[in-house]
Amino acid sequence: MKRLLFSLLISCGLMASAQQYSNPILNGFYPDPAICRAGNDYYLVNSSFAYYPGLPIFHSKDLVSWKQIGHAMDRPEQLDLMGAGVSRGLFAPSITYYKGLFYIVCTLIDKGGNFVITAKDPKGPWSNPVWLKNAQGIDPSLYFDEETDKAYLVYNSIPPDNKSLWNGHRTIRLRSFDYKNLKASDEETLLVNGGTDTTKHPVWIEAPHIYKINGQYYLMCAEGGTGFNHSEVIFRSKNVDGPYESYKGNPILTQRHLDPNRKFPITTAGHADLVETPDGKWYAVFLGCRPYEGDFYNIGRETFLTPVRWKDGWPVITEGDEEVKYFYPLPQPNINKKPVNPFSGNFTYRNDFNSSNLDDRFIFLRTVTDKWYNTSDRKGFLGMQVRPETVGGRANPSFVGFRQSHIKCTATVALSFNPAAENEKAGLTIFQSERNFYYLCRSMEGNKPVIQLYKSKPREEMDLLKSQTLPGNAQNVYLRIVSEGPTYSFYWSADNKKWNLLLDGVDGKFLSTSVAGGFVGSVFGMYATSLGKPSTSKTYFNWIEYKGNDDVYKQK
Repeated sequence: MKRLLFSLLISCGLMASAQQYSNPILNGFYPDPAICRAGNDYYLVNSSFAYYPGLPIFHSKDLVSWKQIGHAMDRPEQLDLMGAGVSRGLFAPSITYYKGLFYIVCTLIDKGGNFVITAKDPKGPWSNPVWLKNAQGIDPSLYFDEETDKAYLVYNSIPPDNKSLWNGHRTIRLRSFDYKNLKASDEETLLVNGGTDTTKHPVWIEAPHIYKINGQYYLMCAEGGTGFNHSEVIFRSKNVDGPYESYKGNPILTQRHLDPNRKFPITTAGHADLVETPDGKWYAVFLGCRPYEGDFYNIGRETFLTPVRWKDGWPVITEGDEEVKYFYPLPQPNINKKPVNPFSGNFTYRNDFNSSNLDDRFIFLRTVTDKWYNTSDRKGFLGMQVRPETVGGRANPSFVGFRQSHIKCTATVALSFNPAAENEKAGLTIFQSERNFYYLCRSMEGNKPVIQLYKSKPREEMDLLKSQTLPGNAQNVYLRIVSEGPTYSFYWSADNKKWNLLLDGVDGKFLSTSVAGGFVGSVFGMYATSLGKPSTSKTYFNWIEYKGNDDVYKQK
């Protein structure tokens, strides 16, 4: 027990009050949430794109106390991400429970398309993917009709005859699904062509889910694209295969019409999923963003939870000028009156690498096929081989990442490294994409030990922004990156007491989705590279500590 406490320390305050929880329920880059309930247990899964392991799985008994229990795709034979851009890979999973078995359907973009995996226990192991080649599109989900014992696959696909009538014209399609043999039927039904109101040329109708409630089938979809104009819309039918009518009050969730200059805005809300509690309450999980200026955000799309109310037989998440809130009453206070969520609010996380396995919070760039890291060489250290691969390429570099989860935060690492040449570097990166990252590292210039700060350039190149000489020939150094939203500051220390500023006021918008593009958020990464040249060097990280400091959580 003592070893566990030293190896992993996560702390966060209680929720905003004894009867409230805070949003997001998963801070940081946890987009495209999907949820299911099995008995009294809730399970949630997110997109992971080109990060490995793929598809993080979370568990809760009260909808707000979440614990990560693993990843659905954690074996190389399940998931080949080599060569994928960081915003490609795994798109928009959906999780379902039926007759003792859990199902996840998802899309591996550019490689295999839609697939299904199954598990008796959501902790795993999950099966290898079964490819659904005849269902071409993205964002698949499964619906199981308990009354008929039939299953259906619903997904986003191309317009009829592949002829777009406007930019962003997409469709929602349905196939029956043989859940015993994991096969989608060859017959396809068109459910929605274009969106809720085709006279307005709606874009990117996607992320469909079907629910049967009070004898009627509800089809819920995202619409408007996954950026600022994102929304959630709903349709209804007496039959699973339609025809579906659009709710006159659509969208049932959006924030696109609100004042972007409001205090602590939540934007881009959409890509939702619904879940019912055992006592008949309904809740929605969905993605949203917390920008720091206008439409700039570095931490990507996060997972939010809000109550759902029913209006004239339709589920409504927000309407009118209603804002998504940071604090809501607890969904099930009878289960847990003082929930603690280590993924929400201003949490602190520290890992001392005393465990034989890395914590599930850590992620890699693409599939790990060679064991270039370990926690066994030196007790209490994460050891890494210094390898030629770089984060600017599309292979698997020596990179162990941790999501930036707050607009304002600090990440610190303790590093032991003795480079043999100028091309050998080890340290801490704040990484958004192959072309958008900063790298704070220990290296050499001539025969002098130095701390360097680089900014990425195209084609795996970097610009040196600043360097400082280390005193003596110190192998042990401490590196720190501080985010203030629009700017980052970079520090180093030789003793973890006196901190030296290397450079402050560095452009943070360079790492924002608005500038860098893509679907991911920024990730702090412990990273070592020899910049394309062979190396036999190793580096060791003694600990990593992360502290969130967002103003919105200081109000309560």
